[in-house]
Amino acid sequence: MAAFGRFLLLLLFVCVHAQAQEQPVPTLQSPVTDFTGTLSAEQRASLERMLLDFEQRKGSQIAVLIVATTQPETIEQYSIRVVDHNKIGRAKFDDGILILLAMQDRAARIEVGRGLEGAIPDVVASRIIRQIMTPRFQQGDFYGGLVDAARILMQAIEGEQLPEAVRQQTPAPDYESLFVLLLMFTIVGGGVLAAIFGKLFGSMLTGGIAGVIAWLIAGSLVTGILAGIFAFVFALSMGSARHFGRGGYYGGWPGGGGGFGGGGWSGGGGGFGGGGASGRW
Repeated sequence: MAAFGRFLLLLLFVCVHAQAQEQPVPTLQSPVTDFTGTLSAEQRASLERMLLDFEQRKGSQIAVLIVATTQPETIEQYSIRVVDHNKIGRAKFDDGILILLAMQDRAARIEVGRGLEGAIPDVVASRIIRQIMTPRFQQGDFYGGLVDAARILMQAIEGEQLPEAVRQQTPAPDYESLFVLLLMFTIVGGGVLAAIFGKLFGSMLTGGIAGVIAWLIAGSLVTGILAGIFAFVFALSMGSARHFGRGGYYGGWPGGGGGFGGGGWSGGGGGFGGGGASGRW
């Protein structure tokens, strides 16, 4: 009984030690992630453009990840952890692919999402590695092998009946920010123009300029006309002396920051079931 207990403790220690030594799983923020410097900056950018263009046109996602090693795990174990974490491909359609290279292990893996297992069965993924990638890799041409493999995968996906990619829609104008901008221009600019050209003509200039600004930003002539009328009436009613004098204009800029949000590439919620193939070079 004591020997059995020692065996369980030893087994637990081995499991915990192995778990602690697992390679970290990265959060992919680009279609091409190279932690080894195998690809030059130009090669990486070219491959990224190729994969992004395909994603925007077809909707399916293909990602390339290059790491030094997956040890102590096999490349299959590490690959499934990567795709489970990053969820490459679109949710419900599971149309993602990961091309994984482990440089020190000289191992490659093509992980295929569930939705593409019909278009790219294991035998096809294996053939791509053996006949396309391996010969190039043995010559030291990793970029060429990845590009050729990606093109063949794209051709296979092209024949699959998948939903079209969702087109990026032009964001609607931020009318709240536009209103604040025009209001500040009317107060400040209107006062200056009224002081220079007189109340009536200065107000007309204020309305005209505000209308053009609103038209250019909102892309709507109606919005520009309405903004121009508002600015003209507001500038005419406030008068220049009310906001300008020896002390200058006093007032704060309302509202907070804003701007364009950051964020890069990411998976779309795709699922994987272990389909694909592995190989060595």
